[in-house]
Amino acid sequence: MNVRKTLALTSAVFVLAAGITACSQDGGDGSDGGDVTMTLWHNSTTGDGKKFWDDTIKDFEAANPGVKIKAQVVQNEDMDGKLQTALNAGDAPDIFMSRGGGKLADVVKAGQVMDLTDLISPEVKAALGDGALSALSVDGKVYGMPQSILPGGIYYSEDLFKAAGVTETPTDMASLNDAVSKLKASGTSAVALGAKDAWPAAHWYYFFALRECSKDTIDKAAESRSFDDDCFLQAGKDLQDFAKTEPFNEGYLTTSAQQGAGSSAGLIANHQAAMELMGAWDPGVIKDLTPTKEPLADLRWFPFPAVEGGKGDPSAMMGGVDGNSCWVKAPKECADFLNFYMQKEYQEKYAEAFVTLPASKEAQGVVTDPALQDVLAAYNDAAYVSVWLDTLFGQNIGNALNVGVVDMLAGSGSPEAIVKAVNDAAAKG
Repeated sequence: MNVRKTLALTSAVFVLAAGITACSQDGGDGSDGGDVTMTLWHNSTTGDGKKFWDDTIKDFEAANPGVKIKAQVVQNEDMDGKLQTALNAGDAPDIFMSRGGGKLADVVKAGQVMDLTDLISPEVKAALGDGALSALSVDGKVYGMPQSILPGGIYYSEDLFKAAGVTETPTDMASLNDAVSKLKASGTSAVALGAKDAWPAAHWYYFFALRECSKDTIDKAAESRSFDDDCFLQAGKDLQDFAKTEPFNEGYLTTSAQQGAGSSAGLIANHQAAMELMGAWDPGVIKDLTPTKEPLADLRWFPFPAVEGGKGDPSAMMGGVDGNSCWVKAPKECADFLNFYMQKEYQEKYAEAFVTLPASKEAQGVVTDPALQDVLAAYNDAAYVSVWLDTLFGQNIGNALNVGVVDMLAGSGSPEAIVKAVNDAAAKG
């Protein structure tokens, strides 16, 4: 990771695999000679991802007699709400998903997360580098362990592109609109969108904002947590114009993102739609939704197209770093577990199980998926990387943003209403 890019990640990131009903036997004091039981929530409901966590926990327990980890699966779309409720109730999981940005800053401010700065092993720090760690840091202190880097872009079916006569990947909105027209004419849905879950629809707004707004403007918005520049209004107009071309699958407003063959990822997995704007976890989700449970052979990737007149760098990317944090009352063994799964062996297994990009630079050689190799190449060449806007602004403002985008797509909102929703939520603190 180069310096330009990693500095931009400082305010970032996702919260990926995590704990449950909480409370270790010994709280924040660690084992001190007694047995320890920790809780972990993660969102890998089936397949290789669930098996990774089961196997890793088993290996950790074998290497640490007297320490047990109880894992519970929480559906991804339910994770943030359930976790916030558990944290506020003082009954949080010991190990929980951490997505950085305003969401992590709010948890730090509330005193609900453990400072890991001095608990991360030197070997893990060297494998991650400062950029990945800064993504889960607040005010110079580390509060989460990164496990994967997840920049976003457009995944597509190479076979469906060829069948529709789309010979080159789009680089600007004109060529994207041309591809949409050809794909629709060929009888396939051009773009899969799971707007039922709100955030996938909002991704389109985020990326238009990334192209319309300069890095300085986005950085200032991160500080103020509000939309004060006209570029944010223009991003809404861009999405509104794109939506008028009817690029999305039929019924996209009631389509989920990742649950079952009828989800947006499922439409890609079964060649019922050609493109999906999503983060680097998508190949793994798509794999689990194919009939064979194998990676989609013709899945490829390209960066979000440039926008004419936009002030953002066309090579800029948006995404995050998925990781885990420890509850402030978790035992010291929580940090031991985070260090354990960051070993090269487990980072490689993680990358293979989830078909994604590992945070550890030592393990990135295991990435063979063509789409992910394209993502990694673009990531390494990006002028800068910004975090997902809903993560950047924190849960309350982020939710207002996401709902505002869906309302506009449903015909009950507008670009102006999106900006107002964000600024109204920011004013409430």
